[in-house]
Amino acid sequence: MGVCGYLFLPWKCLVVVSLRLLFLVPTGVPVRSGDATFPKAMDNVTVRQGESATLRCTIDDRVTRVAWLNRSTILYAGNDKWSIDPRVIILVNTPTQYSIMIQNVDVYDEGPYTCSVQTDNHPKTSRVHLIVQVPPQIMNISSDITVNEGSSVTLLCLAIGRPEPTVTWRHLSVKGKVFTMQSFKSVL
Repeated sequence: MGVCGYLFLPWKCLVVVSLRLLFLVPTGVPVRSGDATFPKAMDNVTVRQGESATLRCTIDDRVTRVAWLNRSTILYAGNDKWSIDPRVIILVNTPTQYSIMIQNVDVYDEGPYTCSVQTDNHPKTSRVHLIVQVPPQIMNISSDITVNEGSSVTLLCLAIGRPEPTVTWRHLSVKGKVFTMQSFKSVL
């Protein structure tokens, strides 16, 4: 979750942390209990820390009971809330869809979730994996130092985030030109 970069250059450097974010609509692939392929795996749901995640399960009129579970813990069974977490709410419970929402998602919410349905005494399940992204944050950075021309300098930048952030070092010259360093020692 963290990356530490060392750069050996005879210049003062500016540190830029960049992060490639994957923006997905937080929904699962619909699963129909009547489909021959049910239980069909849903796509992963990816959200940023602090946002809300919606987990959807598409059902049909043959479903007699339905529930959402996190690992082995029941969150909702029909309209009955089993979870003590106030952030977990039922969003939709109709004959065709059963959805829950997790508000203010955090990293400990990450993991597998299961939509479990009962049809004609045959239990069926579908799983979705919730992925939580955390914005990058610089935890430690070298302070400004002055060195003589031709001397070496070691600069440190420790950044954390999910996915792991990329550390980019840039040198700002007196003439305003920018030099970006692509290769440097990265210590994990």
